[in-house]
Formats: sequence, structure tokens, C-alpha cells
Amino acid sequence: DLAIGHFPVAVAALTADGPSTGLRHEHLYDSRYVCVMRQGHPLVQRDLTLDAYCEADHLLVSFSGRPHGLMDQALAALGRRRHIALTVNQFFTAGRLVTQSDLLTVLPARFVAATGYAGQLVTRELPFAMDPVAVHLLWPVRLDSDAGQRWMRGQLVHATRRDDAA
Repeated sequence: DLAIGHFPVAVAALTADGPSTGLRHEHLYDSRYVCVMRQGHPLVQRDLTLDAYCEADHLLVSFSGRPHGLMDQALAALGRRRHIALTVNQFFTAGRLVTQSDLLTVLPARFVAATGYAGQLVTRELPFAMDPVAVHLLWPVRLDSDAGQRWMRGQLVHATRRDDAA
């Protein structure tokens, strides 16, 4: 959708493969992954051990619709699995559902505020190692020279740099 112009820009975590053909990108920042749960979740009062993490029900944010993610690959390398009870495609939706359930989700730490529910959520460090996520700004090549597009990209880059300084 981005490459064909349905969206002017996107902010996304890129895999090692980089963006699709037809897209440009600029690195915005790196962020660590955190486990996110509602205030009052039973695990808020306990240590988040690997066993507790794997035994919990999880909400997966998957833009592609795949039923597994990077956390599942990391857990598989440890010979472990988690139960994904629900998959959604937006951080906002994830935040809302987590505030109303005992589901856990994993988000880049800087994305927690984007859920719109940060005040109702608790974050915990993951009980296993994960590399930081590189977050990039993406846009269609055909809009690379568009003045309005360049202005909007500049504003987004400036906003993320300002967050770094805070």
C-alpha cells in the first residue's frame, strides 16, 4: 500500500532485508523491546520470569498478518513457546486490548506512548535477550522530490530527534 501511494509515509521496524523495492527509508532511532501489560495484571506483582512469560496469553502485533513474530523466533532458539491468543495489526488496538485483559504484548519501548494508553500500562524487561529494533521512516521513491512530502518527512525526523533529546 505504501509503495503504490495509499499512504504517504510509514514509520516501521525493518528487518535485515530492508524496505521493499520502490521505497526509500531513513533510520529514525533504535529502541529496545519491552513486555507490556495492564496495571493490575497478575504479573505486575511478580518477577517476569521466562516461565511466567511463556505461560501467559499473548497479543501479537503483526502488520503482515503472520501468526508469529521475532519473539517467537527468539523463544524457539531457547526451546520455548508462548501462546498467542490474539493478533492485531495496530499498536493502538494492542494498547486498548491489553488494558482490558490479562494479555501480554511486546512493543518497542518508544511505541508504548503511541498506543494512547501508556498511563494504563506497565512495562517490564523481557526475560530473554532481544536485539534492539531499528525504526525507520519509509516513503515511496516517486515522492522523494515532492516538496510537501519532504517537509512532512523533515517534521517526523525532527520530532523523533527532539524525543531523543528529552
